[in-house]
Amino acid sequence: MEKQRIDPIWKTDYDLDQIRQFTSGTLVEHLGIRYVEKGRDFLKAVMPVDERTIQPLGLLHGGASVVLAESLGSMASHMTLDENHYSVGLEIKANHIRSAKEGLVTGMVRPVHLGRTTQIWDIEIKNDRDQLVCVSRLTMVVLER
Repeated sequence: MEKQRIDPIWKTDYDLDQIRQFTSGTLVEHLGIRYVEKGRDFLKAVMPVDERTIQPLGLLHGGASVVLAESLGSMASHMTLDENHYSVGLEIKANHIRSAKEGLVTGMVRPVHLGRTTQIWDIEIKNDRDQLVCVSRLTMVVLER
């Protein structure tokens, strides 16, 4: 069976260096989040599990997972829009499935719905052993500039 070709969803074709520059000086940089891969319909980033992202018991803070999820979804949403539009987060939900104590977690975002006024994104965050740590759903509202 032949694989179906997926058209790229990006209207603003940033490369990874441009994404890093765009997020420089923000919470993304402060938490050590690094964008590492962009595919035809997904974006990936890694975040360290360290003193910036853990809670007092030494586990990855759920809020840090949500920051990673929203950062991925917001950046991906931004890249799907033309220069006459922008998007902002409307709602985010997260289910924390497993803890992480060290290493890196990797988040990957893919679109569920790319509408004219709203977008919905699913984000999976996995640990170094490719085990699911968190699943998140982000709703973005699309606005005119």
